[in-house]
Amino acid sequence: MSPIPPPPRYGGVVLFLLFGIGTKRTPLGAGCVRTCPRCHNTTQWIRMRQFRQFSVFFIPVARWRRQEFEVCGICGTAVAA
Repeated sequence: MSPIPPPPRYGGVVLFLLFGIGTKRTPLGAGCVRTCPRCHNTTQWIRMRQFRQFSVFFIPVARWRRQEFEVCGICGTAVAA
């Protein structure tokens, strides 16, 4: 029986890769005044933009699934803008 060979060495180089995937929401300002279908309050809604993004070393590389919508300021219900 032959001995087990040691694992290959890569010259002592250690690679470190930091990446992330997440959802980001950005407020765009005031939206329409409307009645909420959930809480039934009439208020000014907040217009938002949301997207998914992939980042490498905290630098955004790709964004997808972009959406714009309005959010009720009282209960947080979202409605397509």
